[in-house]
Amino acid sequence: MRYIQSLLPRWADYRSAKRTWRGDLLAGVTVGIVALPLALAFGVSSGAGAEAGLITAIVAGIVAAVFGGSNIQVSGPTGAMVVVLGPIVAAHGVGAVAIVSVMAGLVVLVAGAAKLGRVVSYIPWPVIEGFTLGIAVIIFLQQVPAAVGSRPGSSSNALVAAVQSFEQVSWPSVVWPLGVVALVAAIMVLAPRIHRQLPGSIIAIVLVSAAASLLSIPLAEIGALPASLPAPSLPDLDPALLQQLIGPALTVAALAAIESLLSARVAASISDTGPYDADRELVGQGLASVASGFFGGMPATGAIARTAVNLRSGGRTRLAAITHSLVLLAVVYLATGVISHVPLAALSGVLMVTAVRMISLSTVRAVVGSTRSDAAVFVVTAIVTVSVDLIVAVGIGIAVAAFFALRALAKSGGVHREELPSPSRRGDEHIALFRLDGALFFGAADRVLERVTSVDNVMVVILRMSQLQVLDATGARVITEMVHALERRGVTVLIKGIQPGHLTVATRVGVIGSLRHQKHLFTDLPAAVEHARSHVARETRAAVTPL
Repeated sequence: MRYIQSLLPRWADYRSAKRTWRGDLLAGVTVGIVALPLALAFGVSSGAGAEAGLITAIVAGIVAAVFGGSNIQVSGPTGAMVVVLGPIVAAHGVGAVAIVSVMAGLVVLVAGAAKLGRVVSYIPWPVIEGFTLGIAVIIFLQQVPAAVGSRPGSSSNALVAAVQSFEQVSWPSVVWPLGVVALVAAIMVLAPRIHRQLPGSIIAIVLVSAAASLLSIPLAEIGALPASLPAPSLPDLDPALLQQLIGPALTVAALAAIESLLSARVAASISDTGPYDADRELVGQGLASVASGFFGGMPATGAIARTAVNLRSGGRTRLAAITHSLVLLAVVYLATGVISHVPLAALSGVLMVTAVRMISLSTVRAVVGSTRSDAAVFVVTAIVTVSVDLIVAVGIGIAVAAFFALRALAKSGGVHREELPSPSRRGDEHIALFRLDGALFFGAADRVLERVTSVDNVMVVILRMSQLQVLDATGARVITEMVHALERRGVTVLIKGIQPGHLTVATRVGVIGSLRHQKHLFTDLPAAVEHARSHVARETRAAVTPL
């Protein structure tokens, strides 16, 4: 019960609101203004429609703010989710979006209840940055058709579809949508330079929409939007369709969990609003996507860009994120008639600028300039994200990172022959003292086995294991084989300094049992060396004594 209670909302979430409510309300209004064009654009870009984007920002935004594990995170439709939803809409229709939203939300909810929130901490930084770069490229490419007044190509790949869209371009009239995109981009870039609080995207959309209406410029518009929030209802559940959507739903769930947790972690690291609860965050995001699906919306995730705006605007509690959703709700009831005339090219311009801003050149230089392995992971993840699939890219990126990490760990493990402690004695040349360092696991085991068993002209081998940091079952098995191989050649093996943490695996795999005698296991080096020297002396006397 205590764990269940930790995943539920509590009054303590709003304890500081008594002091910060003014800043929270102002920040919520600011974020709502920033989120409006993004919600519209992401809805249109996904194929679900502008209304789906608005519904998601409203419903999911409130639910995630109340039930989530972050005090400052703002949730709603995001560019990464749009990248995944586009192919789903193309393959199964718009109706599949709500079903996928509910299915994915349930998966994320279960993941949070199962305490899987900390899994995201195992994703390497180069993978995250490569993933982000790939998403930014895809978002930009998805806007190319609307930017040139054409339709997307038939390919599910964003790059190919963007190229195919040029086949349908009406070149004399392409100047209008391109001009709108350029004007929107210019306003969004210049507005913050005039004043950092100016919402460049809203200003650009208002100016462009007014100009297009007054000058009767032939531009495709958003179209009619509902003047109220629809009543919640269960999406149509076709068993055959549900089976086909299991794979896409799992992909959406994985993306929602990863993006939300990364956003919450970044927000917690750059703010003084307290830590976040990863498991509760998954529960909140899962409930948000389920609720969004019931209202006909899209899957939701935490949005780092809107969360950052919330922080910069003075937001400190969940009240800010709730206010952001209420602002958008007011827009639905009061201004959908005006919004329906916004040109699609203007939304494309907003998303193109957003995509470019997702790419941090300083971060790219930092990753590429760090190590060759990190640079390779970054590039591979970005390329696979653009060319194949987002979740596949994360999986491949983690696999490549794991390969380089294991290779580096294997290099840290080694075996070194050392001189015996002074003063030297006669017969010391027949004793080999080997120190095992670093990690002895499946990646380094064969190299160590070959090094030790190739020793010759010795009677005793001492294995120092006190410096060994990592020992897995494969490494323990190699030591066992090493002892057996040397003992078969008549070489006595002494083991010194098995760490307590390695004793269990060494015993179970057979390292201890492989020794000729239990007295061949030592805790300090002088005793092991003295035993080895006495053994060599006895063997030497036995060899020279006549029968």
